Amino acid sequence: MAAKQTEPVTVISLRKLSLGVPEPQQQKEPRTFTVEDAVETIGFGRFHIALFLIMGSTGVVEAMEIMLIAVVSPVIRCEWQLENWQVAFVTTMVFFGYMVSSILFGLLADRYGRWKILLISFLWGAYFSLLTSFSPSYIWFVFLRTMVGCGVSGHAQGLIIKTEFLPTKYRGYMLPLSQVFWLAGSLLIIGLASVVIPTIGWRWLIRIASIPGIILIMAFKFIPESARFNVSTGNTQAALATLQRIARMNRSVLPEGRLVEPILEKRGRFADLLDAKYLRTTLQIWVIWLGISFAYYGVILASAELLERDLVCGSKPESQVAAVTAGDSEESQSPCHCHLFAPSDYRTMIISTVGEIALNPLNILGINFLGRRLSLAITMGCTALFFLLLNICTSSAGLIGFLFMLRALVAANFNTIYIYTAEVYPTTMRALGMGTSGSLCRIGAMVAPFISQVLMSASFLGALCLFSSVCVICAISAFTLPIETKGRALQVSDTGLLSCHFLNLVGGYPSLK
Repeated sequence: MAAKQTEPVTVISLRKLSLGVPEPQQQKEPRTFTVEDAVETIGFGRFHIALFLIMGSTGVVEAMEIMLIAVVSPVIRCEWQLENWQVAFVTTMVFFGYMVSSILFGLLADRYGRWKILLISFLWGAYFSLLTSFSPSYIWFVFLRTMVGCGVSGHAQGLIIKTEFLPTKYRGYMLPLSQVFWLAGSLLIIGLASVVIPTIGWRWLIRIASIPGIILIMAFKFIPESARFNVSTGNTQAALATLQRIARMNRSVLPEGRLVEPILEKRGRFADLLDAKYLRTTLQIWVIWLGISFAYYGVILASAELLERDLVCGSKPESQVAAVTAGDSEESQSPCHCHLFAPSDYRTMIISTVGEIALNPLNILGINFLGRRLSLAITMGCTALFFLLLNICTSSAGLIGFLFMLRALVAANFNTIYIYTAEVYPTTMRALGMGTSGSLCRIGAMVAPFISQVLMSASFLGALCLFSSVCVICAISAFTLPIETKGRALQVSDTGLLSCHFLNLVGGYPSLK
């Protein structure tokens, strides 16, 4: 049977031809990222540990310089035969210098950089602190300590640098832990005072206390300028180099694309703090800062007064009370009260100071789960209560317990308001916001000595009621703050960062000019 012959088949493919002009391929916009994106992508690592240790140590220096007045006051009172108001005036002038310089350093930091201002403030503070040890008279002592206060006011830039480099989810945990450094500085100066003052005198205590600040100046070279500040001034290359260095240290990578950020010409303007968007927030923050500082330094100075003058009934055994009563009749002939701290007084100060970290774990949990506002309102309310409890006639152990809890609460208040203030303002005015808040804070610190060291001697209950009332006002102000910053990214400007993050969330990568 013959095979069937297959015929060739031709397949014709028909296409629709377009005679028009071919459409050009749509060009993809180049990928970009912001500093916020880079910080979140790099994550937490070795750089942040070094940052935490070095910038946190600024708290050690600041605590030593501030607490120095509390431990030196009884000595200079005796050496220069000072009255109560003169002793209080020393602390007031320290905080006056702090108040004046806080605004100036905040303005300069927003214009010229956080790192430069931090370095200048440390050099200034160390220089005048050393000079204080050579004070020939009370007037010179007041003037030089005022200059030290001016220098210490710039230390807040260390907190701003930490805040601007930390990823969002770590800020609520790492920033409260900075309280450990303040605690270390406070304990160090009290411990040194108990050894140095009775042996070689208060002047050598001041010289020794200036050493940590000098050492820390040399460590600043390991910390770069804030990348957020650099991009806000248009110095994108410096910011990129900083972020690349951090990524290498953390063994991480930067996001894909090009680093961009709007160049912000208007930076560090006081009027921005009082703009309609931030007016209520700013005013309430100022009230809270003033009240917290008033309570914090009131507790510190009141602790020294309570130990020096035995103002709380039942805090001393009857034999000691009789001895004190006999001594008071002799001292009534003198215009000043001269009583140096005993070893037991230093121990009481150390125990109450340790209280500053006692509530830190609860403070961290409150900040991260309840939010900044509610957490602050609760701790301020408890502070008001414990001020009133100081009026209870108690034993020495009871007094120590009340002071311990007060120190824990006022430290928690400071932790929370520091974090909130650094988070609520955008990069363009963050340093100014911290600076002005620090300035208002020092008004409270300037008034506190006259309440703790003058009014408390005349009316113990009146002084406690005043401290408690201020804390209640602060609790209400904290609860009614209009912005909650828990979990919120740091803003670059009023709208810049939010729009940028919105576009990233929906899949776009904006090209900012």
